[in-house]
Amino acid sequence: MTEADSFQWLPALLVLQGVMGAIDTVVNHEFIEALPQRRAARAELALHAVREAVYAALFLGFAWFAWLGTFAAVIGALLIAEVAVTVSDELIENRIRVLPQNERALHVLLTLNLGALIALLVPVLLDWGANPTELAPAHHGWPSWALSLLGIASAAWSIRDLVAFRRVPG
Repeated sequence: MTEADSFQWLPALLVLQGVMGAIDTVVNHEFIEALPQRRAARAELALHAVREAVYAALFLGFAWFAWLGTFAAVIGALLIAEVAVTVSDELIENRIRVLPQNERALHVLLTLNLGALIALLVPVLLDWGANPTELAPAHHGWPSWALSLLGIASAAWSIRDLVAFRRVPG
């Protein structure tokens, strides 16, 4: 697979990550588990707020830009942050609650998709990093619009989870 082929898959995989994440958040975190009302879920809410902010940046950033030069490192840092949040979130979830089977299965799919995203992104980021630093315009057709919507939703949900985190007693 060439770098161009890899790059063509990235927007679609990001959209898939956003859709699966939205399903997990709305169905499992809100309706089934009601995390914002659970004192034991306070740390989990904080991690979710960070994750949603990371994805908001990734979705909005990839929707319309190629992150060239030093900016490629920003994307790399966001991916490292997401992996750290995922590991921490799994440890906390397994300590404070029993996950519904659909949530556990969805987490496996999200993690596999994140691995595919990272595998495809590494060569792209290396190539982008070799260029002069700039945010170059990029357009991916319908995925750019879908990523924009997912980015706005992720940013809003990040704020919502941050507010819930602050309201739940520590």
